[in-house]
Amino acid sequence: MAKKVKEIRVRLAPSPTGALHLGTARTALFNYLFAKKNKGKFILRIEDTDFERSKSEYEKEILQELNWLGIEWDEGPDVGGPFEPYRQSERIEIYKKYLEKLIEEKKAYYCFCSQEELEEMKNYYQSLGKAPKYSGKCANLSEKEAKKLIAERKPYVIRFKVPEKKVVFNDLIRGKIEFDASLFGDIVIAKNFLQPLYNFAAVVDDYEMKISHVIRGEDHLSNTPKQILLQKALGFDEVQYAHIPLILGSDRSKLSKRHGATAVSSFRKDGYLPEAICNFLSLLGWNPGDDREIFSLKLLIKEFSLEKIQKSGAVFNSARLDWINGFYIRNKKLSDLVELILPYWLNVGVIHETDFKNKYLCPAINEIVDDNYLKTIIQTYQTRIKKLSEIVFETDFFFKEIEYEKDLLKWKENSFEEIKKQIDNLIKILSEIKERDWNREEIEKAVLKEANKLTDRGAMLWPFRVALTGKKGSAGPVEISSILGKQKTIERLEKAVGKLGA
Repeated sequence: MAKKVKEIRVRLAPSPTGALHLGTARTALFNYLFAKKNKGKFILRIEDTDFERSKSEYEKEILQELNWLGIEWDEGPDVGGPFEPYRQSERIEIYKKYLEKLIEEKKAYYCFCSQEELEEMKNYYQSLGKAPKYSGKCANLSEKEAKKLIAERKPYVIRFKVPEKKVVFNDLIRGKIEFDASLFGDIVIAKNFLQPLYNFAAVVDDYEMKISHVIRGEDHLSNTPKQILLQKALGFDEVQYAHIPLILGSDRSKLSKRHGATAVSSFRKDGYLPEAICNFLSLLGWNPGDDREIFSLKLLIKEFSLEKIQKSGAVFNSARLDWINGFYIRNKKLSDLVELILPYWLNVGVIHETDFKNKYLCPAINEIVDDNYLKTIIQTYQTRIKKLSEIVFETDFFFKEIEYEKDLLKWKENSFEEIKKQIDNLIKILSEIKERDWNREEIEKAVLKEANKLTDRGAMLWPFRVALTGKKGSAGPVEISSILGKQKTIERLEKAVGKLGA
């Protein structure tokens, strides 16, 4: 059980060295849900002390993608807060103060060992079959000796004197965990006074920002005993830890680029909705205790608890994500869906904007269409697509002349003569429908009346659909012909007849 604290304060501390990873997004989500459930605060802190790899564009993208997901923070680099600044690169003086404190109290020291010496130590311990660790060679240097070497500009790092003791803590997900700190050796906590390293900076920031709980991936589990020892050395209160399971690929290894896209921005571009991503991520490692799969953020806040997070890794299932995303697309307001889908057509050049409001040029066929035409297409395909980007391939035949092999028109064992006969019949019955009556109901009535006379309706409906779309799979031919209009429908049927006659 978690011990009571005055205020729940959790944080996400991403490094701006790359795009926002799905794993980091899930960690953000779990922290956000825990804070909101417990009327606490969610803090965003940027860990950018890796000066070589940290980039402002990555920070900007991280903030944008979290905002897109609907995960809002109470304090952070863009919104401020009582414990500013929220970028580690702007907190160097704070870290320096605590580094000096540890050195003055003989709990940390300057280490001047070269990379070659450290490599020799590592090889020595490995030859003995032991875990490699620092020997402590510089731990007993006098203050005078250290100052002399610093004055001579000899490169150094700052090491923390790790007590050789057992570190025991209660993980809110995994229960009692124990580490033997004697295996660590004295750890490096800063490259110098201007470059603190992760374990040290995180401990200082968590204390200064009054963080009560650290909820993070289990890949950080080995850092926890080191951070607890640093907290004790600095006289800080311990925070409570909860280590969530890793997201795994289909081969049950840690999710990485070799499994496919891992950046939130990639899923966004591919046409996944933010509510679907959050819903999906919540089910990676957390279980509501029943068979429900659809959760809004509001419902997740109500239902979420650390007790329902599992210990074992959560396998990324793309089929499940597609199903969840398809659900949200089907339930989207048509006007909202139109706004989301238009950029996909525009980006690939299927349609171009014109100088006229709500009018678009289809350059492949040099025709102007209006937004009602596009809206009808989207409405027809709303139940068929699992992600927004699929609209481009699924509907391209509406915006261009189609090409296909005549074999695609073939239905089962029917001959080309029989198929031609059915298409000719379609042309005849559709030509009899007046332009003013050209709608889905009238087309369906006329076509099914003839199709139902056949032993197999597919003998008419299959070539009808292929003639209109050039595809093996699509929406039904009645729906498509109602959108294309009478003239274009008959033109495509006539083109199919010509193909069969060749």
